[in-house]
Amino acid sequence: MGENTYLRPSWDEYFLGLMDEVGKRATCDRGRSGCIVVRDKQIVCTGYVGSPPGFPHCDEGGHLMKKVVEEDGTSRMHCVRTIHAEQNAICQAAKHGISLKGGTLYCKMEPCRVCAMLIISVGITKVIAKKKYHAAQDTRDMFQQARVELVVVEDEVEQYSGQY
Repeated sequence: MGENTYLRPSWDEYFLGLMDEVGKRATCDRGRSGCIVVRDKQIVCTGYVGSPPGFPHCDEGGHLMKKVVEEDGTSRMHCVRTIHAEQNAICQAAKHGISLKGGTLYCKMEPCRVCAMLIISVGITKVIAKKKYHAAQDTRDMFQQARVELVVVEDEVEQYSGQY
């Protein structure tokens, strides 16, 4: 008998792989982010980057870029046409009456400040991000204060496609 070389993925690897698959539905080519919220090893909701229902998507109408000035004076251009994957997952859960309390959220990169506030507010207790986010210090501080465990799998900052 030959040696079995198949390595079964861990639960985190499994859910991060599914999160990547969900992100393929995203309608903004700058991020293509997905999100999954899990409780007791069961997916309770998913979300991906996209415009609200009935609004044009970036892939159709182009990006809606706004200048954002950071505290240190540097500025970046952000697309504000879409809802973040984390926000979309939380909205989907609310729309269908699903509690996220005690859940684990899997996402492409550390959540932004607004997403972090929503994550804390709905009672999610753990966030597993594939990569770092360039402006996540506020998120890290809030998660620490709210006792939300944050795990970043890869020690690398997510880079956007077509970064402006």
